[in-house]
Amino acid sequence: MAALAAVTLLSLVGCATDEPAATPSGTASEAAGAGTGEQSKFFVQADYDNELALLAAAPTGPADKPWEQALNPTMVDTAKFKKPGPYKICFSNAGLNNPWRQVGFKTMQAEVEAQKSRIKEFVHVDAEGKDQKQIADINDLLGKGCSALIVSPNTTATLTPAVEAACSAGLPVVVFDRGVNTKCPVTFINPIGGYGFGHVGAEFVSQKMKPGGKVLALRILPGVDVLETRWSAAKVAFDKAKVDVVGVEFTDGDPAKTKKIVNDYLQRYGTIDGVWMDAGAVAVAAVEAFQDAGKPVPPINGEDQLDFLKIWKDKNLTAIAPTYPTYQWRTPIIAALRILDGQQVASPWKLPQPTVTRENLDSYLDPNMPPLHYAMCGCTDLPGYPQRWK
Repeated sequence: MAALAAVTLLSLVGCATDEPAATPSGTASEAAGAGTGEQSKFFVQADYDNELALLAAAPTGPADKPWEQALNPTMVDTAKFKKPGPYKICFSNAGLNNPWRQVGFKTMQAEVEAQKSRIKEFVHVDAEGKDQKQIADINDLLGKGCSALIVSPNTTATLTPAVEAACSAGLPVVVFDRGVNTKCPVTFINPIGGYGFGHVGAEFVSQKMKPGGKVLALRILPGVDVLETRWSAAKVAFDKAKVDVVGVEFTDGDPAKTKKIVNDYLQRYGTIDGVWMDAGAVAVAAVEAFQDAGKPVPPINGEDQLDFLKIWKDKNLTAIAPTYPTYQWRTPIIAALRILDGQQVASPWKLPQPTVTRENLDSYLDPNMPPLHYAMCGCTDLPGYPQRWK
């Protein structure tokens, strides 16, 4: 969640995963050699099938603006929300508690600046990764004269009633990044999603490692929809490939804890043949743990965080980086303005979700940006680039 990358982690990703942050973390080790365990309660076969199909779908929209593109869109009417501007746009944010979310929010702020002739005020409230604070934040925003409300929920189920209350107040609500269990928002915006991310990484690791080899799965936090679906898809791929998943461990997005986990498994098994991650924020720490132990780095997936892309290139790793693009933070602003104009918008609004591979790696490396920057920011044409993101 990101995604982290995404914590919703990603987002999760974005990862990073996102994008992600949500429920309190804990230890979730599988018994040694126990494999992937039971399928997650978050797994929905139809959603899994749909996301994997979207990986091959051709987007509609401007070729050079993936944040305005949509995959297999169904358009909805928004005429009832049309009103004259300029507008007051309000944003209830789950948090700014990882690099993925920080890069994304800078991108959103720059999009607001780019639209300053149409936005008279932008109100941002940070829930700091706390459900109850975000519920209170949303309730407070309902009395602030917002023209539209954007919500990136901290957790899915707990924030659903607060989003429904905002819809009932007559506000056009745009949800993005992480979802809620209601259809009342005008649209829900996110890239293809967790199943797509998890599948791409797990299939790559399975194909590149030796048959039947040992895989260590590193997760960030439990209970966040986009992270849970990443793992759900990875489980399907690993079960199909008949690899030996020797551990499923939560890292809390902590590099030191990640290194300890990897070192413990190396001491226990001698060799780990593949590493799968549900978000890329600690991918470099995992790589460094193998290097510190004098062991070859096995096939691994990370994310589009630049520190991982750099070490991938420098060390010639066998790697892949599924993404939960931070450019998605531009789309809610664009969507809110279109809704207030009475224009139709896609609902849901599914954005493309590119993958960084060995073949296109060089095009995403940028030595002038900081290590925790995300290559998929979609921000190079925005006001303040590159200084705002440094």
